[in-house]
Amino acid sequence: MLGRKPDEKPSGSIDTLVGNKTELKGDIAFTGGLRVDGKVRGNVTAKGDGGSVLVISEQGEVEGTINVPHVVINGVVNGNLTSTVSVELQAKARIFGDVHYRTLKMEMGASVNGNLVCEGDQAERAGPKPVSVGEQKNVSAMG
Repeated sequence: MLGRKPDEKPSGSIDTLVGNKTELKGDIAFTGGLRVDGKVRGNVTAKGDGGSVLVISEQGEVEGTINVPHVVINGVVNGNLTSTVSVELQAKARIFGDVHYRTLKMEMGASVNGNLVCEGDQAERAGPKPVSVGEQKNVSAMG
């Protein structure tokens, strides 16, 4: 990706694993790579550089707010998700909350029951112009 900063490169390894038969209650703050195969009941936040990665497998579930630069989901998220770099929603991903992203890859079959909000340079270039007070605007889902 052109213009990408070196510190935005995703972590190449998973440092922490929440196993398939594990249910963790409480907030998680991490650096590097975190994979969730079990259940997390709490907020998940990346600390430090923009290289941290969260992977939620098909069996994984997070109930809470996620704030991580790179996110790959094939499981369930009940809560809002904010990513400063990239979000990948694989075919079995189910999101019940808003997704704030800079880049998004969404496979057929994935679902989001909430708002998709593009933030950053792309949103500024491609986003709609603000509607001033008293002005009415009709928006079509077909483009």
